Amino acid sequence: MTSARAEILERVRATNDATASLTPTPRDYRQADERSRDELVALFCERLRDYNANVQYVRLPDVPGAIGAAASRHRARRIVIPDESLTPHELDQLDGVITGCTVAIAETGTIALSAGPHEGRRLLTLVPDMHICVVRAEQIVATVPEAMAQLGPVVRESRRPVTLISGPSATSDIELQRVEGVHGPRKLIVVVIQERA
Repeated sequence: MTSARAEILERVRATNDATASLTPTPRDYRQADERSRDELVALFCERLRDYNANVQYVRLPDVPGAIGAAASRHRARRIVIPDESLTPHELDQLDGVITGCTVAIAETGTIALSAGPHEGRRLLTLVPDMHICVVRAEQIVATVPEAMAQLGPVVRESRRPVTLISGPSATSDIELQRVEGVHGPRKLIVVVIQERA
C-alpha cells in the first residue's frame, strides 16, 4: 500500500513539474460589456424565461404586490424570509422562500446567492418548492467574469458558499424527459426591481 501511494505521488509531482514549464493559457475572454442597463435587464429576463422561470419587472412600490400575486397564483401560504433557525424538516413544511441575491448575470440568466443576510443559508433556497428571488436592476452584470469579480471577495473574506441558479431545478431522465424539482425548487419567480428614476 505504501509503495503504491509513493508511486502515485511521484507521478503527480512529475506531472506538476512538466506542466510548470508550459506556456500559460491566455485569458483574453471578454471581461465586460458595453450594453446599457435596460439592455442587460431585458437580456437577463429573456434568459430566465428560456429556463421556465416566472419573471416580473416592477417598480419598487409594486414589489409587495408582485410577490403576493406570485404566492397566490401558486397557492403558497407558508413563505419564509432568510431564517437561520429553521430545521430541514421545518423547511420542508413551507411552500416557498423569498430572498435577495448578490449578483445576477444577464448573458446566462444566472442568479448568484452567497448566503448573505438577504439570501440566507443554502438549505433555505433548496428545500422549499418555490423560490421568489428579488433582484435589483443595478445588481445585473453582463458577463460571468464581472460576476466572479464581485463574488471573489465575498468568498475569500467571508468564506461563504455560493449558489448559482439558472431557472427552476431541473434534470433529464434517460429518455431526455425534463423533470423539475429534483435538486431544488420547481418554481422560480424572479422579481426584478427597476432602478430608481
